[in-house]
Amino acid sequence: MFNEELIAARLGIIQSAIRRLQLLARLPREQFLQDEDAVDIAENRLRRALEALFDLGRHLVVKSGLGVPQDYRAIIEKLKDGQILPADFARQIMGMAGYRNRLVHEYNKVTPEELYEILQTRLGDFTLFCQHIVNYLERR
Repeated sequence: MFNEELIAARLGIIQSAIRRLQLLARLPREQFLQDEDAVDIAENRLRRALEALFDLGRHLVVKSGLGVPQDYRAIIEKLKDGQILPADFARQIMGMAGYRNRLVHEYNKVTPEELYEILQTRLGDFTLFCQHIVNYLERR
C-alpha cells in the first residue's frame, strides 16, 4: 500500500525546488556565476529535489513489490523494470543518481558552472519524472 502523504510531500518538494531553480535559470550566466547566494540556493534546491526524487522512487519500488534497491541507480533501474518509468527516460535520468552523490559527498568539487549547466539543461527531467509518477499512480 502506497503512503499517499509521503508521495504528495515528495512531489511537492520536487515541484517547489524546480520552480525556484527555474527562476535561477533565467539569470544570465555571468550574473549567476558571480552571485554566491544564487549558487548556494541552486545547490541546495537541486540536492533537495534529488533527495525527494530518490525517496519517492524507493517508496514506489518497495511498495510495488519490485525489491529493495541497494543504491540510487538501482532505484531508477527498478522503476524502469516495473514500468513506472519508460526505459528511455530512465536512461536519461540515471546520471542524476551520480550527481546526487556528488552534491552530498563531493560538495567541495561542485562548481557554479556545472550547476548553471544543469539549470539550463536538466530541470525538465524533474518535471517529466513527476509526470511519469502521477501517470503510473493513475493507471493503478
